[in-house]
Formats: sequence, C-alpha cells, structure tokens
Amino acid sequence: MVNELAGGANDDDDEILHNVENGILWITLNRPSVGNALGPVQRQQVIDLLAQANRSLAVRVVVFTATGDAFCTGADLRGTLPPPVDDAPPGAPERPAGSTMRSVRSGAQRFIDAVLNCDKPVLAAVNGTAAGIGAHLAFACDLVIAADTARFIEVFVRRGIVPDAGGMWLLPRLVGMQRAKELVFFGDALPAADAERMGLVNRVVTAGELEAAARVWAERLASGPTTAIGLAKSLLNRSFESPWEVALRDEAAAVEINKGTQDAAEGIASFREQRAAHFVGW
Repeated sequence: MVNELAGGANDDDDEILHNVENGILWITLNRPSVGNALGPVQRQQVIDLLAQANRSLAVRVVVFTATGDAFCTGADLRGTLPPPVDDAPPGAPERPAGSTMRSVRSGAQRFIDAVLNCDKPVLAAVNGTAAGIGAHLAFACDLVIAADTARFIEVFVRRGIVPDAGGMWLLPRLVGMQRAKELVFFGDALPAADAERMGLVNRVVTAGELEAAARVWAERLASGPTTAIGLAKSLLNRSFESPWEVALRDEAAAVEINKGTQDAAEGIASFREQRAAHFVGW
C-alpha cells in the first residue's frame, strides 16, 4: 500500500484532505457541495488513512474536520454502488440473501469501527450538521468539540430506515437508553448546546474558535504518552462489556505492555527528578 501520509500535497479537488503536522493527522472532509456526504470511495480513503496512522510513529493523534457549512450530512446515496456479489453464475439472483447485511458490515460499520478502534486518540471538530453516519462518525471519536452552529441528527427515521453505522451501540453508552430512544425515534435536530448537556459533546465554542480549540487539544494529545493513551482507550471502549475479572486482567496486561515503553520510563524519571515529562510517543 502506498503511504498516503508521507509527502504529497493535496489537490484542491481531493475529497478527503489530509496532512500530518506536529504529530497530528488532520483529516478534512472536502465535499461541501453535497454537505460532505460520504460514499464508499471516501469511506475507504478514511479507513486507509487510519490504518496508516496506526502504523506511523509520526502520528500521535487524529483530528476530523470538514470544509463548508456541514460536518457530514450522512451517506452519499447518489453514486453507483458496487455489485452485491462478484462472479455471479448464470441464473443467480441479482441480490442474494445476505447481500444487504454484507454491504452494511463492509461499508458503514467497517468505517465507524476504524474510527472507534484507532490506536491513536481521535478528535472531531464538528463545524456544522452531523447527520446519520456523520453523527456516528463524531460519536465514535474519543473527544468532540463542536461549533455553536453545529447540530446532530439521527436522520434515519425520516427516511424510514433502521439506523446503521454502529449508532445504536454508541448512543446508549453516551447518553443512556431513554435519551438514545428519544433521538432515534423522533430524528429531531439536536443543537450543539443540548448535545453538550447530554454528554455527546465535550465542549462547544463559537464557529470562529473551532479550529483553534481543536488544535489546542490535539497538540496536548500529540505531546502525551501515545501508547498509554491508546491502551487506556481500548480498556475504556470495552469497559461496558467486560466482566470485572476480565477488566482487571486486561488492565494488568495493558500495564505490562506499557511498562516497556520509553514514555513510561520518562514519566517515572521526570517524577523523581521533579521536572516536566517529555514524551516521544513510544
């Protein structure tokens, strides 16, 4: 696979912009004419970028941003979808049993899974409407900063379809079951301020402050002990499902893995020497 993180400037017409700066991988959705809706091609680009970020020691945090007035208005249904099966023999049905399930699992679900399980901390800077898979993209991020003009919409009920992209797993964990049902059953737009009160958003700032606020948090994360943060993220993501005994075993394993890192040694040394720690990310 070509390393898309290394070198190479983005073209103005690139639909997924990206650059690495001071340990921060900025991923910018750049389809403002369609509200930054994402189709299969754009989702795969993001999945590939996150996979490369996992392998890169130069990347210590990922930030999602967007151009235009919207963050991501959902799935782009206007493009040509890939065929449900390959090499279908004569007489085979056009859409055999399981086709839709496979499409969801390999598409929207795999996209959100790549965000949720990224080894690095992931921050969303939500500039405008986040609807459908766009809302779930934000909810899958570890931290969310939203402009006061942003809003979040579980738009699926408006289209008569079942929510996908992992939202029904994410929402109850973020806001509780009753609030999750309210958002899903009615599909009303949730203003950023209300999203903050519910716990979907960490911080709300003015639109003009959004980029600077995201940069401050991203730079703090990029200067932190990357491996320790990534291991803690994994433990937190599994905490609701793990029995107490399993959680303690996983915690002990994470402590063991992290103990051998340079950052762990630096953290202890800085404490003993009464100075600020300088973490390198490994």
